[in-house]
Order: sequence, then structure tokens, then C-alpha cells
Amino acid sequence: MESPLVRGGLTLAGGVLTGNLVGILRVSITASLLGTESRADSLAVAMGPLDTLNSVLINSMVFAFVPMLTAHAGAERSALFRKLRSAFLWVFVAVSLAVMALAPWVMRALAPGLKADSFQAAVLILRVLALSTTASGVASLYWALLYTERRFGPTAFYQATLNLFTILAAVTLWRWLGVYAFAIGYAAGACAQLVLAHHAVRGSLAASPQVPCNIHWRAILAKPAFFLVYAAGLGLNITFTRAYATHVGPGMAAALEYCMRGVGVPLAILVNPLANSLLPEIARLRSQFRLGEALRLIDRTVGLAALIAVAGCAFALLFREPAIALLFQRGKFTSESTRLVSLVFLGLGPTLIGWSLFEITARSLFALDRPWAPVLAALVPVMVNAGLTLRLGISQPQWIGVGASTGALSGFAVVFLLALLNRRRWLQQG
Repeated sequence: MESPLVRGGLTLAGGVLTGNLVGILRVSITASLLGTESRADSLAVAMGPLDTLNSVLINSMVFAFVPMLTAHAGAERSALFRKLRSAFLWVFVAVSLAVMALAPWVMRALAPGLKADSFQAAVLILRVLALSTTASGVASLYWALLYTERRFGPTAFYQATLNLFTILAAVTLWRWLGVYAFAIGYAAGACAQLVLAHHAVRGSLAASPQVPCNIHWRAILAKPAFFLVYAAGLGLNITFTRAYATHVGPGMAAALEYCMRGVGVPLAILVNPLANSLLPEIARLRSQFRLGEALRLIDRTVGLAALIAVAGCAFALLFREPAIALLFQRGKFTSESTRLVSLVFLGLGPTLIGWSLFEITARSLFALDRPWAPVLAALVPVMVNAGLTLRLGISQPQWIGVGASTGALSGFAVVFLLALLNRRRWLQQG
């Protein structure tokens, strides 16, 4: 318990577990109010990609700037943080405005099979959700500073905050706003988390003397580029499957989104605590030129994650139908909805194994400042997914997620092989 890696991992695991328990309640309420009807499709195709975009931005900021902030201390670290915040605030505002302006074209690309009324609802939901992007992006810069100081508590409950505000808005505003209440709650939760993160670092920033930051703007803006490409490529795997599902039939995109809760909960519990607590530890070992120890730490973590992921996936597949009925079957989520979602999960469930191992390996390599292997491998899942899905012309629920699962496993195999082939060279360089 004296190890910062263990303490950080347990703190993040507690926050992730809380967030996902509240998330299950959120999805249960969504299922009760919307079931697998067209409005559920509208919410799924708008919230899913926007949530992916926010995650891409958050992880890009954290994994790009924790090592950079770790290399500085005291007033220099605070000066670097202030420069990061002033630079990326306008970037995040521009992204939010771009999503709002381009929402109709984005939905045509991400949900081409939606009917006209569902399409218009999805566009409006996406525009409301876009407000959360600025808040989440700025908050992630505060998280990078907190991770550097090994303060994981204020950041651990981000997902719990999002889900809690979404639930409160849905319950209180459903009668007047319907499905749009979910989007308002999500955006409000992102803003609340930004306020919490700002409060957590306000004292240390105020006590730090103002000194100039000598790092050039170009170096700062270019730093997240590798992780941004990596995270975007990895996110396209599920995004492609969700877009393809809108062609299969009404309710299929919603069913896929319910299944993502079954994949996302164990994925978040497994990946986030391990990867985020590993990040400052690996960055520290790298700065001390102890690459051998860092690589052994990565090996042990990936091995442990593999055992947990395989066992968790087998358990989830075996008990998927009773679990779905227990969690969601009420209100407009009927027994037919349970059967549909359980069939979709049969193909999507194995995504957990490849995705979790890929993420832990790739994020560890980013912390080692070895970005090329994960960036190249991140393009593999969506290419394998698209090739397999389009070639087979998949239209049955149980096969919808097979392309995503195969793509995730293929991506992990590629990044693992690239890391293995380059290990000796990295050790020599270190």
C-alpha cells in the first residue's frame, strides 16, 4: 500500500467502479424509457461518437503532457500548465463549435441508415452534447497536472459525475424534453467535473510564483498528435460498427449501445486504473534511464490483464441473457429487446480481450515515449473490421460485433509484435 502505483490504481479503480455502477443505472433508465425504438437509436448514434471524441481528447492530453509535466517541478511546472491551458482552451472551443456546425454532415456519415425523424433528433442531440467537449478537454489538462502530483482522487469520479448528472436530468426533465434531457445532463456533468478539477489545483497554482515558460508553442501543440491519431484510430473500430448497424434495421444501433455497457464496464475497470497509474511510474523510470524495469513492469501488467480479460469475457458470454434481463428488462425494454441485445453481445463481447490488452500495451509505450508502434497498430482494428464486415455482408444480430472483436484482437497482436521486435533496440538506446 506504500507503492504509489498500488495506491493510485486502487483510487482509480474505486472511481471507475463507482462510475460504471452509476452508468449501469443510467443505461437501465434509458432502456426503461426508450427500449430499442427509434429514439434510442438517435441517442446512441449521437452520444456514442461524441463520448468517443471526448475520450480521445482527454486521453491525448493526459498521455501527452503527464511525461512533460513530470520532467518539470515547482514554478516551472505551474508555468507550463498555464501555457497548456491557454493554448488548448481555444482548441477545444473550436472543436465544440465545429461539431455543432457540422452536425448534420457528421450524422450522415455516422448514422446513414436512420430515418428522417430519427436523423433530425440525432443532429440536435449531438449539438447539445458538443458543449461537453470544451469542458472535458480543459478538465483533462487539470488531470494531467494532478496525475503528475500523484493525486488521483479528484479525477477518479469523472464518469460517475457524468452519469449522475445524466440520470438527474433524465428523471427531472423527461416529461418536458424527452430524449434531449439525456444530452443536457451529460453536458452539465462535464461542466461540473471541470469545476471540481479546477478547485483541486487552485491552491497550488495560486501559491506558485509566476515565471515564464520557455517551451515553444509549436512543441506544445504538436505533443498530443501521436496519441490523438492513435486514439482516433482505435475509436473508429466501434464507430464503424455502430454506423453499419443503422443499415441493418431499427433498434440495432441502440442494441449495440446497450452491449457496449457490457464491454465498457469491465474494460474501464481493467484498463483505466492500470494504465493511468502506470503512466507516471513508467515516465519516472524512463527519466531515470531504467527502461529494463519499465518493460518488466509492462510485461507483468499485460499478463495479469490478459488473465482477467479472458475470464471476464467467458463469464459475460455465459450469463449474458439473464444479466441483460435483470438490468434492463422493464418499461419499454421488452423480452424481445433482451433477446436482440443478447444476440448482439455474442459477437461484440470478445472485443473486451483485444481492446483491453491493446490499450494497456499502447498506453505504456506512450509513457516510454515510443509512440510509433501503437499509432501504426491503431489503424489495424478498423481496417480488419471494415474488410470483414463488408466482405461478408453481415446482417444478423449475432454477427454485427464480430468485425469489431476480430479487429481489436488483430490490433493487439500487431502492437505486441512491434514491441517485441523493437525491445532490444529500445534497451540499447536507453
